Amino acid sequence: MTILRGPAIMLALGLVLLLDVLRVFLPSLITLFGRAGETPPELMGLYAAAWFILPFLALLAKPRHALLGGAAALVLTRILLQAGVGQLYVASAGVTAGLVFLYGCAHTVPRRAVPVGVMGGLSLSLTVHLLLDGVDLVWRDGLVPWLAALSLCAAFLGLVRPPEAEVDRAPTLTWFLLGPAMLLTGVAATGWAKPVASPTDLWQVLAGTGILAVVLVMVVVQAAHPPLSPVFDLIAGVVLVAFTLVLTLTASYFAVLMIGWLGALLAGTARPDHPSGRRPGVAVLGGGLVFFVGLFVYYAAYDMNLGFPNGLVLVAVAVLVAALSVVTALVRHSPRPVAPVRLGWLPVAVVVLLVGLVTLGAPSAPPVRAKQGDTFTLITYNIRMGYGLDGRLSLDKIASWAAAQKPDVVLLSEVDRGWLLNGGHDDLARIARGLGMRYHFAPAGDNVWGDALLTNLPVRQVHSYPLGAHDYPTGAQAQAIVLEVGGKEVGIVNTHLQAPEGQAPEVAAIARALAVGRDADEAGHRAAGAGEQVKRPVILAGDLNTRPTDPAMEVLKAAGLTDPLTAFGDPPTSPADAPKERIDHVLLTQGLTAISGQVPRLPYSDHLPVLTTLRLTSVDQEG
Repeated sequence: MTILRGPAIMLALGLVLLLDVLRVFLPSLITLFGRAGETPPELMGLYAAAWFILPFLALLAKPRHALLGGAAALVLTRILLQAGVGQLYVASAGVTAGLVFLYGCAHTVPRRAVPVGVMGGLSLSLTVHLLLDGVDLVWRDGLVPWLAALSLCAAFLGLVRPPEAEVDRAPTLTWFLLGPAMLLTGVAATGWAKPVASPTDLWQVLAGTGILAVVLVMVVVQAAHPPLSPVFDLIAGVVLVAFTLVLTLTASYFAVLMIGWLGALLAGTARPDHPSGRRPGVAVLGGGLVFFVGLFVYYAAYDMNLGFPNGLVLVAVAVLVAALSVVTALVRHSPRPVAPVRLGWLPVAVVVLLVGLVTLGAPSAPPVRAKQGDTFTLITYNIRMGYGLDGRLSLDKIASWAAAQKPDVVLLSEVDRGWLLNGGHDDLARIARGLGMRYHFAPAGDNVWGDALLTNLPVRQVHSYPLGAHDYPTGAQAQAIVLEVGGKEVGIVNTHLQAPEGQAPEVAAIARALAVGRDADEAGHRAAGAGEQVKRPVILAGDLNTRPTDPAMEVLKAAGLTDPLTAFGDPPTSPADAPKERIDHVLLTQGLTAISGQVPRLPYSDHLPVLTTLRLTSVDQEG
């Protein structure tokens, strides 16, 4: 049986477009509607929910009209996003359009085409996203991204056509599980812990590529040859939950294997012994609500105390998928022969994409370069996940600006390395490549959210210490660093304070311990004694969420830190569009002096960077 390739490919391409739009919609909620915390989360949640509820109006339309209208609107919004027009509201409308399109698909796409189309679309979107280094076409300017986006839209529209006769529709459960599958796939595909230091080992690249190859082969084969035994469904359900636990407990990239087992379960629900869906359109829209609620509860843990680990949200969704699939298989099992789907060119395409992924992902690290002389340049910048004031992804612009300053050390805050909520890209790896620098990542909120040091100077020691929560749910850390400038040691404490009143004494103690000569891996455990002398100059820098006149600043000054920017006009750093206060700092101990200090007006974040040139003065570093 040559399964209805047209409907399957149409569904797959439609999902690719919808996921493209979602990866714009979700960060736009934070950066444009929410303005990174300025808008009450309840209001932001209501706004987001509205675009997942509006598609239920499609119940009043004929399925063929929903299919055609949703597809046309989805393409229009995708083109407008490529042009950068009305990002927040266009992306919002695109989410609704995509769900209306899926509502039409639920009534018009034949049963056997659904698993292939759904899992093929999710896998294709994942693979292209990784091949593009997490920076989707929508964030790229120039002729080539435009041609690629228009070609995708044209191919999709060319396949959109309602069937001429009634079709054997997929079961209601198959369509309902699409939403949970999107959530689990989206988080697993990019939410695994990345290497904390560059360069990435070649074996890690090859292992990740091999796992992706296994996943894609599993998805295609299982969707084309659905298993007939309920025992296999049970095994697939148990393995799905197990890999979800692996993701939530260790953030291992092996968790991407869950996508393959999702494909097995989804294919099983569409077996011919299961009756056609009575309300498949309602089911797919309900699954969309599961996606929305699961996503926002999962990421809400970083702004409020849920009372339970947020990983349980993903585990609960995986258990839901497994339980519904297995129960359905056990209750309705009466195996009938299923004609296989001819895969055609798909395996070849998978191999080509994976070869490209290996080529693009092969590690290459710049050499360590010793710094001669006693001066060096330092940048500290809260990059807000890489999104500028216009809501556009600005990672390459950040890297380009920073590279032009020829810095020796770059310290970054709010570095996101894979949150689906923020688009699923690795800020740090992208900026490091643009700067031609090595990096050291310091997880804070979780394994893919935190702060980072970038430098090609010799780094002798680096260690990250978790800071106390002090009733603030978002995690914070202090990255203790010892590097070498002109043959002398310089200590750095790189941090992003979330609760300055409680965390300022903690980072002050770490800075003081580094200053008296403690190693980075003991600075957070062995406090400096009252009579110990400074042996090493230290910098405390980052988004401290502290004004120069706040009590927390007095705590830092009492530890021997001074604020050199007061001598350079005390420039404000926040908010970036109309700066009024300085909450981003570069503080110095004895042994360092600032030659220059400035806060350039840049639109690449909601904070402004602090750019300083520092000079080493005499400090005894013996011992």
